[in-house]
Amino acid sequence: MLDSPSDEGLEILRAKLDSIDVRFLEELRARIETCVEIAHYKRRNDVRMMQPHRIRLVQERAARYGEEHGISQDFLRRLYDLIIEETCRVEDVVIGGAS
Repeated sequence: MLDSPSDEGLEILRAKLDSIDVRFLEELRARIETCVEIAHYKRRNDVRMMQPHRIRLVQERAARYGEEHGISQDFLRRLYDLIIEETCRVEDVVIGGAS
């Protein structure tokens, strides 16, 4: 139960944040699905899974985005470290022939 008009405003803002989180997670899922497609391509065409130059490019793009939008570059690099770690794991499973 809301105690004051300001609580209602807070709930509206939290609902907005929840909606953003859903979209963020959907985009993350779409990114991982695209990495699965890339892994299938790499497996079919005998391309190495690890592409350090591509990882560097993604990290640099995230850092530039942070600089342009006032988001910590270190935070975005760490976030992408986690995302890349997971997508490499998924690619490794696909390239290794697992389902």
